[in-house]
Amino acid sequence: MNELELKYGCNPNQKPSRIFMRDGSDLPITVRNGKPGYINFLDALNSWQLAKELKAATGLPAAASFKHVSPAGAAVGLPLSEVDRKIYFVDPDAELTPIACAYIRARGADRLCSYGDWAALSDVCDAATARYLKYEVSDGIIAPGYTDEALEILKTKKKGNYNIVEIDPDYVPAPQEYKDVFGVTFQQGRNNFEINDALLNNIVTDNKDLPADARRDMIVALITLKYTQSNSVCYVKDGQAIGVGAGQQSRIHCTRLAGNKADNWWLRHHPKVLGLQFVDGIRRPDRDNAIDIYTSDEYEDILADGTWQQTFTVKPEVLTAEEKKAWIATQSGLTVGSDAFFPFGDNVERARKSGALYIAEPGGSIRDDHVIATANKYGMVMAFTGMRLFHH
Repeated sequence: MNELELKYGCNPNQKPSRIFMRDGSDLPITVRNGKPGYINFLDALNSWQLAKELKAATGLPAAASFKHVSPAGAAVGLPLSEVDRKIYFVDPDAELTPIACAYIRARGADRLCSYGDWAALSDVCDAATARYLKYEVSDGIIAPGYTDEALEILKTKKKGNYNIVEIDPDYVPAPQEYKDVFGVTFQQGRNNFEINDALLNNIVTDNKDLPADARRDMIVALITLKYTQSNSVCYVKDGQAIGVGAGQQSRIHCTRLAGNKADNWWLRHHPKVLGLQFVDGIRRPDRDNAIDIYTSDEYEDILADGTWQQTFTVKPEVLTAEEKKAWIATQSGLTVGSDAFFPFGDNVERARKSGALYIAEPGGSIRDDHVIATANKYGMVMAFTGMRLFHH
């Protein structure tokens, strides 16, 4: 099949719409269920590249959770701890495979942004992954294959209309890309730059102790950024992106946005949050929203009399600003990646407040000396990769 007609483009008025192969060859995808749309396929094809490259670089099963052509999360398939299972709403007795762990971690790190996501898996989707996805609000999934049991489970979602796309894992795209804007055609070579461990050897700070886990997290950050709308900054912990700041014109705003998301992830580990007692039968999205509001400055919106009873069985104590600041201050070991150089040391200052210890960025700013000095002030480790990763 060379082309696939779509209902419409980005918006309902943008018709006709289709995906097709310019060279007349067959599409590398097969729709196994549902009717994916234009934005669905943008998410699918971008997220698949991220998951595939992440596995190739780390040797671990990988997954991504995409919304509006940027990752809400990405992760490799490391085991989940008991706390991970609790904050990601996983049955404590559920048997999990590495690829299931990868998606749960990719989806769980920023659950609000992953609401209604497109899932991408580097490996065949198995029943363990499908069972978790069954209870999440998601638009669709792309993977190199599906077990019979997984396919049966996924086809029950969205009243049988869940979008399931299978991609040929051996497909290699053409080396040139084309895009029309206002009737003008742009051409560029595909970004085939390989992100690997060798990219991290130019450590420019006084502290040059870069352990294996931090190197892995740098690779996770950089590959995530390669498929994130620029400007972009990514915070990573234990092989999962926990804060992605995408599409901001100012880099410091990317760093703050991603840092705020990382802070929210840390706060979900706070004893007061772990101890929240929810009413029976609460929907997952409602629970996510409740946690987000509870840990924010707008906590009064959910703790007001007559309101908290709809969500909790016991009224929670306020998680004060002082408690939040003190909790985040005890956290450390984060890795931060940037798709282009940090122009000022303020980015390093903000990253440190969320527990960043390791930074990977291209370098090349006229103020590199100031950025390096700021990192040295806190004993951080910074690697200059020499490669910009803009994505538009």
